[in-house]
Amino acid sequence: MKQAALEARWHARLDEISAAEWDALRADDNPFLSHAFLTGLEQYGCLRREHGWQPHHLGLYRDQQLVAAAPMYLKGNSHGEFVFDWSWANAYAQNGLDYYPKLLCAVPYSPVTGPRLLCGQSGDTGSLRQELLAAMIEQTRQMQLSSAHLNFPHDADAELLATLPNEWLPRFDWQFHWHNRGYRDFGDFLDALSAKKRKNIRQERSKVEAAGVRCETLEGRDLTPTHWRWLHRFYLATFDMKGNLPALTADFFTHLGSALAENVVAVIAYRDAQPIAGALCLRSSTTLYGRYWGCEEEVPGLHFEACYYQGIEYCIRHNLALFEPGAQGEHKLARGFLPSKTHSFHHIVDSRFRDAIARSLKHEARGLEEYRADLLSHSPYVTPSCRD
Repeated sequence: MKQAALEARWHARLDEISAAEWDALRADDNPFLSHAFLTGLEQYGCLRREHGWQPHHLGLYRDQQLVAAAPMYLKGNSHGEFVFDWSWANAYAQNGLDYYPKLLCAVPYSPVTGPRLLCGQSGDTGSLRQELLAAMIEQTRQMQLSSAHLNFPHDADAELLATLPNEWLPRFDWQFHWHNRGYRDFGDFLDALSAKKRKNIRQERSKVEAAGVRCETLEGRDLTPTHWRWLHRFYLATFDMKGNLPALTADFFTHLGSALAENVVAVIAYRDAQPIAGALCLRSSTTLYGRYWGCEEEVPGLHFEACYYQGIEYCIRHNLALFEPGAQGEHKLARGFLPSKTHSFHHIVDSRFRDAIARSLKHEARGLEEYRADLLSHSPYVTPSCRD
């Protein structure tokens, strides 16, 4: 019997799709693709059109049943994406053309790898992914947008997109990730490092202890409203220091505590009984994701302790395979985080700009491969299997 045709629909709010239908399409338990996380951003004032974010989610329907979906946004700028295309926008502007708005498939403010083309576990996930991509391209052309972009897809999505270079230009970058090699404890992890790196990490941790600061790691169900107020205050402190816009609201933080408690991991640093810093993470069944950090008092080594070493210890205790502490940061290498490739893909409508960007990306890729080789020449690990 012939299947009914697919219908693409575009949603201005994710709550137009039921949580059960959306979450049933996720390939894994990555919390950033959950209905609760994404709707929370919309409901609690984190996504505003004046800040460049307009939800425009894609659903594919067959006989009125949602069978595939993708988190989509119309973007009026490139803030909060962590894939940097400002130079492309400038080139458009210099030629009297509009780069914005553009169509983006991503998780706002979250440079974490994960599913982007949500198709559940049916037998036709490959064809459904193809249909989602085709719908994105068609929408780009119908709305007369400059481009469509897909950021930080996991391997299955990236492998498909890589087979479509004429439609989606591939781009990559490096993040620094920690891999659990079956370590028994933190000391076992240190034993895999060179003597110099072991010594440096022990010295950093001892400085925090000598300063009279202790760290407490809590899971979501243990966090009180007071903890959440602290964590949001620390988050604001980071943005105040850097002069950037703090997009995530206190209400959104509270929402994480109620809707995603099983996914939340927080580190609170105290001097005596006074909280002075904190790091907020989310987790899946396999991965810890470092997200938001802030402090109200500078203590040597505290950032590394709260954001890296406490997370590594948590991964070892809970047998998590991977720790993604966030974007950028060469200083992570010396602390056991190795360069891991992240992907993005870009559909550029204007063939002139597409060809120019393609040439630029090939040049960029050569430089990034050389950069990785240089990084790995300074690997902190002495065990060969851990170096790459």
